Amino acid sequence: MASATDNMTAGVEDFAALLDETLGAADTGFEGSVVRGRVIRLADDHAVVDVGLKSEGRVPLREFGPAASEVKPGDVLELYVERYEDRDGSIVLSREKARREEAWTALERAFANNQRVSGSIYGRVKGGFTVDLGGAMAFLPGSQVDVRPVRDVSGLMGQPQPFQILKMDRARGNIVVSRRAVLEETRAEQRSELIQGLKEGMILDGVVKNITDYGAFVDLGGVDGLLHVTDIAWKRINHPSEALQIGQQVRVQVIRFNPETQRISLGMKQLEADPWENVAVKYPVQTRFTGRVTNITDYGAFVELEPGVEGLVHVSEMSWTKKNVHPGKIVATSQEVEVMVLDVDSAKRRISLGLKQVQRNPWEQFAEETEIGSVIEGEIRNITEFGLFIGLSPDIDGMVHMSDLSWDEPGEVAMSHYEKGQVVKAKILDIDAEKERISLGIKQLEEDPAADVLARINKGDVVNCVVSAVQSNGIEVKVDDVLTGFIRRGELARDKAEQRAERFNVGDTVEAKVMAVDPGARKLSLTIRGREMEEDKQALNEYGSASDSGASLGDILGAAIRRRNPES
Repeated sequence: MASATDNMTAGVEDFAALLDETLGAADTGFEGSVVRGRVIRLADDHAVVDVGLKSEGRVPLREFGPAASEVKPGDVLELYVERYEDRDGSIVLSREKARREEAWTALERAFANNQRVSGSIYGRVKGGFTVDLGGAMAFLPGSQVDVRPVRDVSGLMGQPQPFQILKMDRARGNIVVSRRAVLEETRAEQRSELIQGLKEGMILDGVVKNITDYGAFVDLGGVDGLLHVTDIAWKRINHPSEALQIGQQVRVQVIRFNPETQRISLGMKQLEADPWENVAVKYPVQTRFTGRVTNITDYGAFVELEPGVEGLVHVSEMSWTKKNVHPGKIVATSQEVEVMVLDVDSAKRRISLGLKQVQRNPWEQFAEETEIGSVIEGEIRNITEFGLFIGLSPDIDGMVHMSDLSWDEPGEVAMSHYEKGQVVKAKILDIDAEKERISLGIKQLEEDPAADVLARINKGDVVNCVVSAVQSNGIEVKVDDVLTGFIRRGELARDKAEQRAERFNVGDTVEAKVMAVDPGARKLSLTIRGREMEEDKQALNEYGSASDSGASLGDILGAAIRRRNPES
């Protein structure tokens, strides 16, 4: 039988246990958990809440954010028990932590089931962004924002959108999410659906996703197609950015589709009428049009006649007078120019244009306005090894060949008397507008001093010559001090033994027969041998007879003398 003391002790312990149970020993187990409570009243900046424990709890109204003004007595809330201040104090509660706990629980469930979660990007941090997942904060790496790099995410900030949880650690409070994974999965579904029904010739709406030097990639809704720069418009486009920008809505046509590689080629210009249709009718040959210079190359300039129709002005068709000049020195990009259509090839989409053809040919104009034989005056613009170029107008030159500088001096010597920039007079000798050549002469300003001599000398005449030079192959002679002649070695004598140039001296006078006359070069071809043979022939005719056929010329002449003087 228990004693009274034992009974008393047991009663005290039972009471203490009952008191702890009632006053908080068990209550302390609620710390760190979420409980439901009812708002009793509002006090200053707190809401007093009955959570069914021994003490009332209090929640800062600031944790309700903008909805704090809507909190009123009687509202039932889920709250997080942070701590007990003391046995007789109130319980500290948190609405914000309760929401976080709820979010973590839901996120863990979604992560385990590989489900998407909803959230919104609200801040930028190093390496990425912060995302609010209904109270729980997550990290969104920059590489996981989109399938392609995004320069501006302002359009995504604050917008509710799905995310895929990549990793989460509740103990550390870390969550990593991806928006890219959701997009790739969605795009894969859309791509499969789109590709199954894709056909060449289809017209689709898309969004420009990326721009390169050679074209633009267009998102067709889960699948991308390439819009090449040559298929954007019929007119010339040097870079896709001239006509497109990222994010732009475009309507395109499927030009080519390869089901195996799933490559899609798109076109925009195919949705418009081809400007090259009936181009030969619109731009007849030899007609003039005004166009705009769109591009300049080393070999010419492209001129746009209308949007999508360009022609080439070859460098050879740009100017009548400016040769070997870069086209950029004649025309400029965007310049309005008048051109003439030279040729049209509709099949090859080529139009040949001429710029110089709309201007008067200065060579033809000069030929029409100037007579051959007239005298001009101009500045020596250039001196070459074969003559002088004299300016006749701002655009054209005439040439004086070295042989037309002087009647008496050799061309090389005569050229030494002239220098660039010198103003001289010259006579026009010939004009060839087709070959763009004008021949001039300076010596022709004076009468040819040899003209009278040339007029009276004919082939076969015997002339007196003065040796002016002795050469190994013959001798050079002067006739009347104005004409030059040459006697070749084989023409120096009838007898071969006498055909030696060294037997002559400068200044010797000889008689020679004229073999040929070159009035232009003012030269004579002469022969001493021919003269001697002609004299022998005359002697035979005068003094010889048939019986003397075997005699020498000396014998014939001796016999003739004796017949005339029998006493000798």
